[in-house]
Amino acid sequence: MDYKVIGSCPVCNHELKVTEISCNKCRTIIRGEFELSKFCKLDKEQQYFIEVFIKNRGNIKEMEKELGISYPTVRNKLEEVRKSLGFVGQEKPAVNKKEILDKLSKGEISKDKALKLLTE
Repeated sequence: MDYKVIGSCPVCNHELKVTEISCNKCRTIIRGEFELSKFCKLDKEQQYFIEVFIKNRGNIKEMEKELGISYPTVRNKLEEVRKSLGFVGQEKPAVNKKEILDKLSKGEISKDKALKLLTE
C-alpha cells in the first residue's frame, strides 16, 4: 500500500519535518531534518485541484468542465491553494497609470522613470 507524506501534524496541525529517508534499492538510510515541499501542506482535495489545473494548463473553462464546478468556485479554490502555499499578500500593487502620467506632466518624474513604472 502506498502512503502519501502528510505535511501537518494530525494532532496539533503544526508543520512536520522529515527526519529519515531511505533508498528502496540499496537500503541507504539518511537521517537529518528535511523540509517538505510546499505542496505537502495542501490537503488531498487541493492537491487534486492543482493536478487538474496543471493538466488543463490553467484553462479555467476546461477546469469548470472537468470538475463540474462554476467559474467563481474555481477561482475560490485557486485562492485557497494560494493561501495554503503562503502567497497571500505577495501580490504586486496595481499600477496607477493616471497617477504616473500626472507626475510626468508635472515634471515630478522623468519620462524614463514613468516608462519604467508603466512597464513593470
